[in-house]
Amino acid sequence: MVRPTVRRQAVGHVCQVLKVSERRACRVLGQHRSTQRRKGTRAEVPGLRQAIVDVAYELPRYGYRRVHFVVQQRGFAVGQRRVRRVYALAGLSVRRRRRKRLKVVVRRPRVAATQPNERWSMDFVHDQLADGRRVRIFAAVDDFTRQSVVCGVGTTMSAVAVTQLLDQAITQRQCPEVLVCDNGPEFRSLHFLQWAASHRIDVQYIEPGKPIQNAFAESFNGRLRDECLNLHWFRTLPEARRRIADWCRHYNEERPHGSLGYQTPNHFALTHEVAA
Repeated sequence: MVRPTVRRQAVGHVCQVLKVSERRACRVLGQHRSTQRRKGTRAEVPGLRQAIVDVAYELPRYGYRRVHFVVQQRGFAVGQRRVRRVYALAGLSVRRRRRKRLKVVVRRPRVAATQPNERWSMDFVHDQLADGRRVRIFAAVDDFTRQSVVCGVGTTMSAVAVTQLLDQAITQRQCPEVLVCDNGPEFRSLHFLQWAASHRIDVQYIEPGKPIQNAFAESFNGRLRDECLNLHWFRTLPEARRRIADWCRHYNEERPHGSLGYQTPNHFALTHEVAA
């Protein structure tokens, strides 16, 4: 279905190029003349378009829904449809990256977490510095609140470093009941198993070759790569640590999360604590 705006533009183009009357152009293109001459009465919000463009360039991987959330936070009382219209007219749509189609597999159902710190999901992300050195990022996320609870960066990441990062997170929050992870050597090591036993933490391993069973960690890692790692070129390890830490703070405190009703993870966690 052709939009009325496009039809009006088409009529104007035919009149200009073929030198015919508006009446004839409307009759040929099936456009009613009253619609052709109608002028919009919707008042534009001053500064809205520039605000949307600024947010889109500041956060290039945000779609119009999250841009709408940020624009509202900046004082613009506008609806999502208007933001979507301006967002599309400005040509700001996020380019979707096509993913390889996977084979359909039978998945084991996992009971959803019902409270904070009930279950954490963790995994590694890999990147590279400007000088070619490999970087490993250990990330853990709370399955219920979607908060980033651990995000450590290093050129190496042993089981000892993993448990140290988890200990730091536990002192700031509390000990999780369950940890979900893959079958990597860091999570299978004797040191890690002894640490988990001493904290009375149940370690649940996913099936080999089925990362979808660690969906919360995979989702977080995808956002980390899409919105941080792919947008920055790290020259040094301290720079990588600083930028990734800044993004994790942004993720917890400012980034609206779709599965939480477009609340930030920290706000959702606070709301849950007040309700409890």
